[in-house]
Amino acid sequence: MTVKELNQLLKEKGYKFTSQRQYVFEVVTENQGKHLNSQEIFELVRNRFPEIGVATVYRTLSLLEAMGLIYGVDFEDGFRRYDIVKDDEEHRHHHLICLECGAIKEVEEDLLGTIEENIMKKNKFKVINHRVKFYGYCEKCLAKIERDQRSLT
Repeated sequence: MTVKELNQLLKEKGYKFTSQRQYVFEVVTENQGKHLNSQEIFELVRNRFPEIGVATVYRTLSLLEAMGLIYGVDFEDGFRRYDIVKDDEEHRHHHLICLECGAIKEVEEDLLGTIEENIMKKNKFKVINHRVKFYGYCEKCLAKIERDQRSLT
């Protein structure tokens, strides 16, 4: 989405286009896939707009999420993390979360399509979206754990 499109969408929804809103949206867009938390977003926006307050960033994130431009997800690490909504995604992607280093990796495939079809058939319930988080160890941490276990034996 361009700045011009953001401006138009905000106006259509009855909101003013401000440079603060633009910068918050740009930071989330530029860091797509990194799942930044609100404090990280605030720090990056503050580099461009030093006068911005943390409350403005929180309100802007909330507004952009309510408008469906970004989405927040809780990885149970004490933070709400944000990413851009991709127009071509039917469902949000799944996440792999490393229990050792905290790395987050996206799984782009929709792994639950068949399950959703079965839910519809058996329960007459149309699933619109789902969120799945897999917890385990990334390649780097798994190799370290295996090295550490070998050194103990």
